[in-house]
Amino acid sequence: MAQRTIRFRIRPDGRVEETVEGIAGVACEALTERIEARLGSVQQRRSTSEAYRTAEVASQQSSLLRDSLT
Repeated sequence: MAQRTIRFRIRPDGRVEETVEGIAGVACEALTERIEARLGSVQQRRSTSEAYRTAEVASQQSSLLRDSLT
């Protein structure tokens, strides 16, 4: 299984930038919605290329990578 990571950067002015890695599709929004609700209002959201991949494609790519490493 691919590593899943949530990174936070807290700016001097108090803004928090959140980056999600290793999660395909809209699952990253579902994963972080409770965290975002506690942090405050979301001012901006930018999707990465991973957000446009479907979970099935991500699973296939993980399987291919795992097979190539063994």
